[in-house]
This record gives sequence, structure tokens and C-alpha cells, in this order.
Amino acid sequence: MQEGPTGSRTAGGTRNYRIVLQYEGTRYDGWQKQGNTAETIQGKLEAVLERMAGVPVEVHGSGRTDAGVHAAGQVANFRLPADWEPAEAIQAYLNRYLPEDIRVLEAAPAPERFHSRLSAVEKCYLYRVETGAKRDVFSRRTQYALGRELDLEAMEQGARLLCGTHDFKSFCGNRKMKKSTVRTISSIQIRREPGSSLVEMVFVGNGFLQNMVRILAGTLIEVGLGRRTWQSVKETLEAKDRQAAGPTAPPEGLCLEWVHYGP
Repeated sequence: MQEGPTGSRTAGGTRNYRIVLQYEGTRYDGWQKQGNTAETIQGKLEAVLERMAGVPVEVHGSGRTDAGVHAAGQVANFRLPADWEPAEAIQAYLNRYLPEDIRVLEAAPAPERFHSRLSAVEKCYLYRVETGAKRDVFSRRTQYALGRELDLEAMEQGARLLCGTHDFKSFCGNRKMKKSTVRTISSIQIRREPGSSLVEMVFVGNGFLQNMVRILAGTLIEVGLGRRTWQSVKETLEAKDRQAAGPTAPPEGLCLEWVHYGP
């Protein structure tokens, strides 16, 4: 195993690369490549990279965003032949041939053991809810059109109960989940600019279960609508039952904002 010129080690004549990308997920069937559709983010990336490298390339993402969910700072990694072009050329090639709704923001060699999902220590998701009668024309595909006023104070109270380390089984979309459903949410912010009808929920944690952020958002929206009390959120956590939580909020309001890594 040899040391590459950028400090990333090579194994079997390959080098590990890390990219940061953004995408509007409206027309895609999610991140993960699937056999019944070509419209996935992973699939689009792998197709362009294979065309560039002349060999199959497997791309690993930091998280598998659902169909219709967006990303402002998704992180992915993949391996290419060790003698390949500089990272800047890889980024330029990807941006030239990827669809207009996918853009690579950064590309760089990565440490040999770096894995975009397994190495992640913290993630941030943003959920946008339009409480006004109609969504903004230019951002309508990245907002949930609720069209009703929300009690933000009650939502903040409920959000506080969700912060910390808990078993979030009630907020997991996979009811047959056999692995641990314990996660840590370090903060949830409920915010709205003065005079704005757009409400934003910001979730930061060490990891999220399938549909977890959308179920958290759906539950807090119910609190904001007065359909459940903020105190009931604690009971929902303790129930460890998906039926105890609120609905899964629509995908269009959700965006993966950033992913942080350790040293």
C-alpha cells in the first residue's frame, strides 16, 4: 500500500475521493440506486463517473435521502484509479455531465479509511413549512404548503422534550427495524423571520433513522396546529410505537443541510 501525493493512501491502485454536493430532489426517487428506476442521485453520479473512468464506480453517500428530499450539503465518497486526474478535473467533469438539478460543490482526495456515512459524527436537516395561503413561486418545490398558522411556542416546548439521547423507535419509518433506534438530537430550532409566513425547523443530531426527521416534523406540526399537546411528545417517545407519533411530513419540505466529521 503506497502513500499518494495528497496524503490519501492507495489500495489496489485506487484512491479515495470525497465530494460535497447539492441537489433538488423533486424529480428523483431518492438517493439510493434502485433496480426499477434510473432516477436516483447515486445512480446519476455513478453513471457519470463510470463514463469518465471507464470502469464501474461505487458511490457512498452520508445518508439515503428519500424520494423528493433535497440536499444543500450531501457528502459522498468513491474510489478511482490512483493515477486519475486532479480532484478539480473530476469536479469539473461531474458538473459538466450531471443534470442541472445536481451540482458538485467540492471535490478532494480523502483519507484511505474515510467513509461518508460511517465517519459522520453530526448531521443537520432543515424542514420548511409555508403557513401562508400560497408558497413563494421561486422556492415552492422546497417547502411544504401547509397554509395554516402554527403555534411556535408550543412547538418549541415539544422540541425541547425531543432533544437529548432517546430511543426514537416511535419516530422510525421502518417498523421492522432490528438495530438500535437510540439516537442523540443535540438541538431543534423552530424559527420564523419577522413578517414572514415561512416556518423553519432545524434538526441537528448524531444520526437519524428512516423517515425520522419527517416524522419529528409531522409530530411538531400537529403540536403547532393544536391537534396534540406539547406535553404529549414525552409520552410519544416513551411509547416506542410508530402509531403514537404524528404523520410523516411531505418530502418536499426537507433538506439535508450539512454533515460534520471528526478529525
